Amino acid sequence: MPRLAIIDALRGVALLLMFAYHFCFDLNYYGFTHFDFNHDSFWLSARSVIVSLFLLLVGISLQLANAHGIRWHSVWRRLLMLAAAAGGVTIASAMLFPNSYIFFGILHFIAVASLLGLAFLRYRWLALFAGIGLLWLGLGFSDPLFNRPPFQWIGLMTYKPITEDYVPLLPWFGVVLLGIFVGSCLPTVGGKFASWQGTAGAWPLLRLAGRHSLLLYLIHQPILLALLYLITLL
Repeated sequence: MPRLAIIDALRGVALLLMFAYHFCFDLNYYGFTHFDFNHDSFWLSARSVIVSLFLLLVGISLQLANAHGIRWHSVWRRLLMLAAAAGGVTIASAMLFPNSYIFFGILHFIAVASLLGLAFLRYRWLALFAGIGLLWLGLGFSDPLFNRPPFQWIGLMTYKPITEDYVPLLPWFGVVLLGIFVGSCLPTVGGKFASWQGTAGAWPLLRLAGRHSLLLYLIHQPILLALLYLITLL
């Protein structure tokens, strides 16, 4: 199935929201502001909305890209890119935040979820009900067993680990599975969405950003941090 402009545009919207969130986070890092990102309900909700939108789109895109059978060459190429990018994020965060480096952030999660999600592409109702079940499990259950470092990537911990970005398998894989279900419905019920081109206003720029989301994700924080650092020197 060809790329849908609406999916690229929505991914661009998610990027824009993420840029705004990280800009505020970086203002905190340099001491310009004093937002409480770990406890304030506004910032916790904002992060959840942004991550949910990204991961819902991951599921939709995974389904649409493999609608006529799994394209293994593209799958492995994408997984290698994600794994390399996730490794780079871990290394960079360890240098910048040695006591709270990213060991399983959103890129690590997307790499794992994109592989696991392949098993659900032909079973949309299973994806729907499994997605709901995993959300319920991930949000409602915890056990000290999962506090151990080898299991922290799964989720179900009794506390949030000290890390700059944490997107565990549960409950977030449930959002990806819901995206797979939505993606499976688009060819039959999404005619208007499929034909939408988004040529007015800022939509073309959002579509362009959405097509290059991985690159923009990797470069936006170094750029923001560098610009704010230069401001501190004035």
